[in-house]
Amino acid sequence: MATDSSGPHGTATDGSSASGAGASTAGMPPARGAHSYGLMSVDWEERVRHDRLRDERLARISEMLAGSELGALLCFDMSNIRYITATHIGTWAADKLNRFCLLPRGEQPIMWDFGSAARHHQLYNPWLGDGRSRAGISTMRGAMSPHSGRAEDVARKIKVELEQRGLHKEPIGIDAIEPPVLFALQREGIEVVDGQQLMQEARVIKTRDEITLLNMACGMVDAAYEELYRALRPGFRENDCVALVNKVLYEMGSEFVEGVNAISGERCSPHPHVFTDRALRPGDPAYFDILHSYMGYRTCYYRTFAVASASRPLIDAYKRCRYYLDAAIALIRPGATTAEVVSVWPRAQEFGFPDEEAAFALQFGHGVGLSIWEKPIFSRLVSLEHPEEIREGMVFALETFWPASDGWSAARIEEQLVVTATGCEVITRFPAEDLIVAGKPYYTAGGSLPLGRDRESNRNTELDAGACEATPRAPALG
Repeated sequence: MATDSSGPHGTATDGSSASGAGASTAGMPPARGAHSYGLMSVDWEERVRHDRLRDERLARISEMLAGSELGALLCFDMSNIRYITATHIGTWAADKLNRFCLLPRGEQPIMWDFGSAARHHQLYNPWLGDGRSRAGISTMRGAMSPHSGRAEDVARKIKVELEQRGLHKEPIGIDAIEPPVLFALQREGIEVVDGQQLMQEARVIKTRDEITLLNMACGMVDAAYEELYRALRPGFRENDCVALVNKVLYEMGSEFVEGVNAISGERCSPHPHVFTDRALRPGDPAYFDILHSYMGYRTCYYRTFAVASASRPLIDAYKRCRYYLDAAIALIRPGATTAEVVSVWPRAQEFGFPDEEAAFALQFGHGVGLSIWEKPIFSRLVSLEHPEEIREGMVFALETFWPASDGWSAARIEEQLVVTATGCEVITRFPAEDLIVAGKPYYTAGGSLPLGRDRESNRNTELDAGACEATPRAPALG
């Protein structure tokens, strides 16, 4: 397996120069940041190299496994399985914990899957090699009877492979597991320990191809936000927004739209994290989070809009939300820590929450890769006392929130970025420097209505004393 320590822009993380496998960097142009390619493969331009992507991911986790106390890794999490084996059968299987792979120390991985999928891997995944794609199924999250012996079958399969390699007496790291399978492994005398931390540490630094895929995934969301901006108008519902984003992304080639948060009006504060069928109204705030996957690589990407006009409280909230986000981004560089970054964010009590746990994920940061939430985590709940070092090649999202003084509206912004040798590069490019007002302007006899106005018309009407005196009085009632 080829290994490559290069960072996001062709610079090795040890400070040396790096390019393609075995290639010389002589005469190469300077790095230009994360690339934005077309979504197809072509023979006349090197874009994502999937063979290199597979090799470098497997090499990285294999090297980390060799340096650990573990004899093998047993993975049921589909993101970890994909990282190790480069196999995939559709996102419908993500929560089933049915398929599994074993990576023995110093050897190639073995994959167990639905029988038909295993046969497909044999035909179309030659990198698995002969005999390493096999049929094997767990308990389907307990749907199969405990008397069917599925848990015991999984445990026996694993024990046989470990015994053949003399690894059965060494600890085995597991990422996520059904309790019956865990108990069956223990009855077979296998020592089970936490393997998720090793997988997280392997995945925290992205290869050049991973960064390219993450950047391309963000570019697809740029396009979705453009269509959303054009569509936002009174009467358009939150679920209409979700449908539109799904349509745009799937037509562009998204593998999976994991979720679209669509939050509007009085639902904005507190943040409910789920969309409804609420219709947009003039003067509403509306914020969105678009989470999708392109070739497995995710986005987490918030933007806030005002519908037709923006109130002064919303404008002020947006400015403060943006300030906290920019203050955090300014601190991102190799060698900085998550504690330094979260120190510039407000305490929970400053925006209406009793403690950091109650405000968790509102001022937040998290790694993004084959999963939405990976290492490193940025939160005042954990980062101040347990800081993590920021390293070149990390990709993460930083997101901030601020409630408006009117008590119901709020702003939410998020940027996804790549840590470079000297700082970072933001790869979420839909404009967010200032609050965007969506929808057509309204015209009156005196011109267009201001875009900054309160949602209640009477608060925007200013009559001088003379105008009031000239206005006929309404007749008395009764």
